[in-house]
Amino acid sequence: MWERQLPLSDAGWRVLIPQLRGFDGGAADPPAASIDDYAGDVIDLLDSLHIDEAVIAGLSMGGYIAFAILRHAARYVHALVLADTKSPGDSPEAIEGRKRLLQLVTDKGPSAVADEMVPKLLGATTRRERPEVAERVRQLILSNSTQAIGGAIRALMSRPDSTPLLPSIHVPTLIVVGAEDTLTPPASSEEMHRAIGGSEIVQIPGAGHLANLEAPDAFDAALARFLSHRV
Repeated sequence: MWERQLPLSDAGWRVLIPQLRGFDGGAADPPAASIDDYAGDVIDLLDSLHIDEAVIAGLSMGGYIAFAILRHAARYVHALVLADTKSPGDSPEAIEGRKRLLQLVTDKGPSAVADEMVPKLLGATTRRERPEVAERVRQLILSNSTQAIGGAIRALMSRPDSTPLLPSIHVPTLIVVGAEDTLTPPASSEEMHRAIGGSEIVQIPGAGHLANLEAPDAFDAALARFLSHRV
């Protein structure tokens, strides 16, 4: 899902796209039990590459992983990009929704999850005008096993509330949100922006929850501007 951002390397950046455990064919990986498992894997990757500091960018669940990295190893975080994500943990209603989705993937597999989630992940403009993006997102979901998706759902529903962490963030921070995001709406991003001192916020028109896939030109422009002027 981050392939479109690889050309940032042309501007001199070293771009790393971690493959989260279990995803994209990683069937032999141990299942994730929490968001901290994913964060630990990213920290291990940085250590193995002898990287002392990085711009940590995360979209949706990636944002929750970024918060976990801040909690456990903030020294690695030179700057932060939080895209289409939010700081609170799941509400009781959201947890019940996760449980239903977990049962769905257990009973019917990734294709049923794709049927359920693709309309929610994409904005109305994308669904109406860019069917190829919807198909791309569907294929990304289908590339993962039932076990990987189930592990992610369990990690999402058990994640802690990161809202108390926000005032302690003192690195350059960019917050990006699709104007049509209904899962982590612009209001959630505004709340993070108010709580993180000196942060910037960019709203992407015509995009939903997957802004980097739905409006890559606008997303990349915001990211490049942040990296060149703030980092």
